Amino acid sequence: MPRTRLVGVALTALAVVGYAIGIAAPYPGRSSTIVGVMVGVTLYAIGYGGGEST
Repeated sequence: MPRTRLVGVALTALAVVGYAIGIAAPYPGRSSTIVGVMVGVTLYAIGYGGGEST
């Protein structure tokens, strides 16, 4: 699950940067960065691995 967590962090960071750029210079589709943040946070939570069985 560490890979899922890493992808979640990367996607969240990329989406936040895209949103910041969208604030400075509006572009079509910038609302999709909100979806990127939500998916990134979800992947991070899934990759946290709190419920693994051994």
